[in-house]
Amino acid sequence: MNVVQRKLLSLFRNIAIIDRRKLYQVWEQSHLAKLLDYLEVDCVFDIGANRGQYAKMLRCKVGYTGLIFSFEPNPRDAHFAREASAGDERWIVMELAIAETDGEAKFNVMRDSEFSSLSLPSHRDAELFREMNAIVDTVSVRTERLETVLFRLQAEYNFKRPFLKMDTQGFDVKIVRASAQAMRKFVGMQSELSIAKLYTDSVDFREALTEYERCGFSLSAFVPNNAGHFPRLLETDCVMIRSDLAYHETPRAPVIGHVNEKQGAPSG
Repeated sequence: MNVVQRKLLSLFRNIAIIDRRKLYQVWEQSHLAKLLDYLEVDCVFDIGANRGQYAKMLRCKVGYTGLIFSFEPNPRDAHFAREASAGDERWIVMELAIAETDGEAKFNVMRDSEFSSLSLPSHRDAELFREMNAIVDTVSVRTERLETVLFRLQAEYNFKRPFLKMDTQGFDVKIVRASAQAMRKFVGMQSELSIAKLYTDSVDFREALTEYERCGFSLSAFVPNNAGHFPRLLETDCVMIRSDLAYHETPRAPVIGHVNEKQGAPSG
């Protein structure tokens, strides 16, 4: 095979037919595939799992095979997530809300369950979701702080390099602020950013990024989390890497329990 033939073969191997309606998903999937491999992630915290869509994407599109803990407080959606995880021993679904405190809270179930949240809806900035983002039920749910559940599960499963994904509909920053020191145990994270205020607890995307940087993370990418609402941008996801790992060599992050709490860097 000559040089031209090899180049053509390489080109054809990288050609894919993509449904334009799902084009927005490609950047997230390709970036996560590269980043989770780079960070040698062995566990993903899927907070705000809904019906397990993110975990299924990691398995089927990203090729991630490690532990996944999916946290979903809505009993109905948690049921569907458990059905989706059936037969996958490394994907564990928990009917639990990650929140500011350990205890119980009222959870707002919206007409479209993907909008369900501990927060109340707000339509000040966008009328588009008024019907879907409307409360149809309120249920009492069990809550745990991120720090609580992280240390409990790490002691049981002994993972070393966890990645944090949050999609809690306006509550991500509150979770982080309540467990700021625990954040330094994650090698990377993904969070939904609010451009328009869809919930009363939503934090402006600039403030959210500042909070995550304060916890020791650097921006890796912005990725769309839906097909969009042209011409406005209402929300997007940020993917971040712990700052001490943001270099071009193969990362060798310290394992949990060996991170300097004040600096977020390996202790001596």
